[in-house]
Amino acid sequence: MAATPVKDVAIVTPWYPTRDMPFRGAFVQAMVGATAPGCDRVTVYHGDAWVAALSDRDDELVGRAHAELLGLATEQTPTVGGANLRYVPVPIPRGRWHAEIAHRHAATLKAALGGKPIDAPVVHAHVGLPGGWAAIRNARPDARIFVTEHATFLDQVLDTPEARQMYDEVLHQADGFFAVGEAVRAPLLAAFPHHADRITFIANPIDFDVSRPEPVTDLRRWLYVGGLIPRKGVDLLLEAFATCRAEDPTLTLTLVGAGELAGRLAERAAELGIAEAVTQTGAVAPDEALRLMREHDLLVHNSRFETFGVTVIEAAAAGMPVLVTRCGGPEETLAGVEESAGELIDVADTPDVIVAGYRRLRSRFPQQVDLALARRELAARYSYPAVARAHHRIWFADTPAGPSDPVSVPAQRS
Repeated sequence: MAATPVKDVAIVTPWYPTRDMPFRGAFVQAMVGATAPGCDRVTVYHGDAWVAALSDRDDELVGRAHAELLGLATEQTPTVGGANLRYVPVPIPRGRWHAEIAHRHAATLKAALGGKPIDAPVVHAHVGLPGGWAAIRNARPDARIFVTEHATFLDQVLDTPEARQMYDEVLHQADGFFAVGEAVRAPLLAAFPHHADRITFIANPIDFDVSRPEPVTDLRRWLYVGGLIPRKGVDLLLEAFATCRAEDPTLTLTLVGAGELAGRLAERAAELGIAEAVTQTGAVAPDEALRLMREHDLLVHNSRFETFGVTVIEAAAAGMPVLVTRCGGPEETLAGVEESAGELIDVADTPDVIVAGYRRLRSRFPQQVDLALARRELAARYSYPAVARAHHRIWFADTPAGPSDPVSVPAQRS
């Protein structure tokens, strides 16, 4: 009788939560938490970029010493789902571009492995560069390699000839290549039409296991979760909140996250006379962010561009309505349940659009919003079990797939 194949998987990623950056790579951590329980062994190789201003001479010295020390640092620590985490710091001089960054990730991982290939028959990388490149340069010859792309800066990656050529090689060598949504797949198809049949879909997993103790009954406690950076449109969100609070002084706003706008947002809240109603928590761990979702009434997400929009689905999983822009990912992930989940608004350079969206949502809440329906539909697409089945089916050919497995997202589109 033939032995059952060992379900052994390595995850190669440039992003994973750390003590200093608990939010970065939370979606990768979620993927590990969803898929690891169905495997015999999962090892996460987190190539964490350490960016510093280095001269060429310093770069050479640091690189040489770092490579020697990495071979001695073999400790793994437990992470979610019973997986193990191998932390691999990657020194990168400030100002380097995506091709060189990918080369450095691949070389540093090789040094950490002592020159040996990754000891796993299945390797799944996150983002084509640097994750996919590091994976194909370090996987053993018989390994099956898969890549998930979800970078919002994909256009920058493909903007230089060397990085574009490297990405083409990743697509060519990967056994499976997945975009988290059309916002990622479309630019890849435009850049690499000869790989059109190789680029399909797979969703980010969302935890639907814990719901809020009491349903939302009013839309007074606003919540934002994400980076405090210009692309997220959080400055306009604050302006819109001030307008809405002038109409209803009971409104509050909690900003969860860190970024370059943190100080300016605090100053502007004071200028608007709403400082007492605005709370900034800084960056928090994913579990704490989910707890806050269960304690607030409305997620407001005014991003300019998202490839998926994990936070939006997390809010729906927490039984929370959403007010979110049509910024690429959300209109796709919420397809079919838009009005049940909340309100979609256009991306605009004015807070008036947010204000108008809030007023519309408030006028039909709760009678014309069905959060329970939205939660059920989205769980069928994005829950841990649904996405885990999709991954296991592609990783292990003998794993049966369920009818709702979100390997292919087109079923959610018209």
